[in-house]
Amino acid sequence: MKKCVIVGSAIINNYEKIKEYLTDDFFYVYCDGGLKHLEKLNRKPDLIVGDFDSHENPHMDVETIVLPCEKDDTDTCHALKVCIEKGFDDFLLIGCIGERLDHTLGNVSLLLMIKSLGLKGKIIDDYSEMEAVSEEGLYIDSKFSFFSLLTLSDKCEGINIRDAKYPLENAAIESVYQYGVSNEVKAGCEKAFVSCKSGNLLLIRVF
Repeated sequence: MKKCVIVGSAIINNYEKIKEYLTDDFFYVYCDGGLKHLEKLNRKPDLIVGDFDSHENPHMDVETIVLPCEKDDTDTCHALKVCIEKGFDDFLLIGCIGERLDHTLGNVSLLLMIKSLGLKGKIIDDYSEMEAVSEEGLYIDSKFSFFSLLTLSDKCEGINIRDAKYPLENAAIESVYQYGVSNEVKAGCEKAFVSCKSGNLLLIRVF
């Protein structure tokens, strides 16, 4: 798979945790204010995208897309679209959660865009991993303290949770009652498994 890291401008406190996910085979994209993380991440950009309203254009010898300040897409969303066009199919978004709730929710919705195209996507912050759940399902390793399932649709149906403290079979979660918060891998199991037949379900694994 062609892997891509997109770096946003939200605060990163635990750089060492984030760097555990970074490898040389990723294509690195820094979005405007995300350039403030460049030194501590110690990963050279392959692409820079932004309107440069929160960080000056570094004018590096790197492909740079300068966007207008007035536009429909956020810098992060535009970067994702560009990388999809470039043929990347596995995305890791960092520096995308925290500070401004509007940007946080907008960035979480990018996981739905990725899922809708049949691609892989994950958001990492200081505290958790986030992924959109498909019918094929996802695993939660016992190293995580907790995991939660939140519907981003009015209703998600056909939800299965196995090898967890609170299992479910062919269940539904509605947006008006988010009862899938703070589950755990079942004692004695190495992993739990979750899947969802319909709707947009978000899995949050908490470190």
